[in-house]
Amino acid sequence: MNTTPLFTANYDGYHTYRIPALIVAQNGDLLAFCEGRRHSRHDWGHIDLLCKRSRDGGATWSEPQVVWQDGAHTCGNPCPVLDRQTGVLWLLLTWNRGDDREADIVAGTSQDTRRVFVTHSADHGASWAAPTEITADVKPADWSWYATGPGVGIQLQHAPHAGRLVIPCDHKVLGQALRYHAHVIYSDDHGASWQLGGISDDGANECQVAELADGALLLNMRRAANVEQPVRFSATSRDGGASWSASRAEPALIDPRCQGSLMRAESADGAVLLFANLTHTHERRNLMLHISRDEGQSWSPLRTLHAGPAAYSCLTQLSNGQIACLYEAGEDHSYEAIWFTSFDAV
Repeated sequence: MNTTPLFTANYDGYHTYRIPALIVAQNGDLLAFCEGRRHSRHDWGHIDLLCKRSRDGGATWSEPQVVWQDGAHTCGNPCPVLDRQTGVLWLLLTWNRGDDREADIVAGTSQDTRRVFVTHSADHGASWAAPTEITADVKPADWSWYATGPGVGIQLQHAPHAGRLVIPCDHKVLGQALRYHAHVIYSDDHGASWQLGGISDDGANECQVAELADGALLLNMRRAANVEQPVRFSATSRDGGASWSASRAEPALIDPRCQGSLMRAESADGAVLLFANLTHTHERRNLMLHISRDEGQSWSPLRTLHAGPAAYSCLTQLSNGQIACLYEAGEDHSYEAIWFTSFDAV
C-alpha cells in the first residue's frame, strides 16, 4: 500500500487542510482537492480551494494550485464530477463571507448566506473557469447552511437518465435547528444548468451516491445530531435522483457521525461497492474500507486504512485499476494531514 501525506497542517501558510476530494480526469491525471484553511480548523473564515495533480497514479504530485480564492472569504466544499461524454470536469462549490460563523448562517442572523457555485475545466484540471453562482437554481429560500459533497459526484450510465451528472449535497432548514437533510442536484445538459433533485428524510446530512447495476441510485448518509443510532443510513432512488425512498439504518456500518466515501469499482470478480468511514461508535478514528458484493444489501470489512484519529475521506479507482483514497488523519488528532493511499483492487 502506497501512502503519503499531500497536505500537512501548518505548512504553506495554512493552519489546517480539510475536505478531501479525489478524481481521475479523462486523460488519466489524478486530481486531489481540499480546503486550505488559513487561520483555524473552523468551517468558516479565510478558506481557499486547492488542488494537486499526479500524472503517475499518485507516485509523485505537483505543487498546490489555487483553484478559487476570494480574499478572506470561504471558498470550499469541493465536489468534482467527470462528464465522460465531453471530457469536461465540473466542480461544485460553496461560498460564504469569512466573517459569518456557521452558527449565524444556520440561525439566519449572518450578514450573507451560504451560496452555491460551479466551475469547470476543459483541459483536465490545468485551468478552471471563473466560478458561476447557481444558488437560485438549487437552494430554496428557507434553507440556511448548505454543502456540496463532501466527496465526488457521478455520471449516470443507465437509461433513461444516462449522462446525467449527479452531485450529493446536504442542507439545514432555516429556523429549525434539527432539520438536517441530504439531497442531490443534477444536470441533464452536460453542466450547462443545474437543478434541485430529491431530498432525504429528516436526520441525515453529508452523503455520497453510487449507481447500481439496475440503474437505481444508492445514497449513503451521515446521521445528524437528532438520530441516536451510531450507524450510517441509506436511501434509494428509481428516478435518477429526483426522489428518494424512506431512509433506513445500515447496522453493519458503525459510524460516529462523520462523513464517509462510497463508490462503485471494478474488480476481478466484477463490479462491487466500496465504502470508507470511521468504524467507531463515538470517536473519529479507525478509518476502514468495507465491501458489498450484492449491490449494498450487505457489507463486510475489507481493510483498515488508518487505525488512529481520522475523519473525512474520498475513494476513486485509478487508471491502472487500483483503488485510491484521500483522507484526513494523524497520530494525535484527525486533522494533522490529508493523506493519499493506493492499493490493489479487490
